[in-house]
Amino acid sequence: MSIVASKTDSVRTTPATWQAILKSAIRDSGELLGRLGLERSEQDRLAGESDFPTFVTEPWLDRIKPGDPNDPLLLQVLPQAAEALTLDGFAKDAVGDQAATKASGLLHKYHGRALLIASGTCAVHCRYCFRRHFPYSEAPVSIREFDQALQVVREDPEISEVILSGGDPLMMVDQRLADLIELIEGIPHIQRLRVHTRLPILIPQRVTDRFLAALTDSRLTHVVVLHINHPNEIDDEVRAAVRKIANSGGLLLNQSVLLKGVNDRLDTLLELSERLIELSCQPYYLHQLDRVQGVAHFEVSEEVGLDLVKKMRTRLPGYAVPRYVREIPGEPSKTIIL
Repeated sequence: MSIVASKTDSVRTTPATWQAILKSAIRDSGELLGRLGLERSEQDRLAGESDFPTFVTEPWLDRIKPGDPNDPLLLQVLPQAAEALTLDGFAKDAVGDQAATKASGLLHKYHGRALLIASGTCAVHCRYCFRRHFPYSEAPVSIREFDQALQVVREDPEISEVILSGGDPLMMVDQRLADLIELIEGIPHIQRLRVHTRLPILIPQRVTDRFLAALTDSRLTHVVVLHINHPNEIDDEVRAAVRKIANSGGLLLNQSVLLKGVNDRLDTLLELSERLIELSCQPYYLHQLDRVQGVAHFEVSEEVGLDLVKKMRTRLPGYAVPRYVREIPGEPSKTIIL
């Protein structure tokens, strides 16, 4: 058990295991605001929290500036009344996941790649989440329930890469994750395993030796894609966790979402890219916001996004500038804006 100072200068204990940290997560926006010395009306709280509750881990809370209602990390996790608005052009399935579902927990959108919903849960409820309305109750729960999805992959020799997504695949315990990886590597034509995760940022303790061994002991080339939107998400513990992943071999990438009030400033994006490169993590994608119902207040215009990325290219080496993309349902790949 480690002892750290809380936001109110009192002393609290931080559980040693990632599971214990997960169990202690904040599940109420009133508590979240109270811990930060902030208040707002009950009406605002309930409007944003009715169908997508608050879920924030203590390590994330520790990086939020107390007393600042516009803190970029707070805005990513705090329910807003605007989430209850129904606006034209914003849909529950904005990226076409349902049309791409080929079996329970299996999405096949792009040639050569198939995506498994490895877990229906996350260690945070990002308020801009593109899968906030996804029917996770229909996705596999036990390893045996992946049989149908994996059979579809076995029968398609053109698939060479399996992507573990969710939710977050690192919400699986190490043994279950290793068992799933073993099943995937038993399919001869699969050459790569890609893991999309936010857990190393939310709970750095999740980067365990057993998780890293599951990657490095596999015959599959592994690619880990992190999701970091703002440089303040990277503290010393996150830095150490990311370096462990980088040292495991394979590719380490990061994708961000362009979010109003969070990272729609040039200096923020420049600092984020520079910090990622220092950690041997390549900035991969900067996503234009997926137009999911309930997230319109985060949208940044494409014109502003283009200007930001163009300016990044004048300030950074090419490898440090992410590709600016959007997802259009039915298209054979991400659409590159710049």
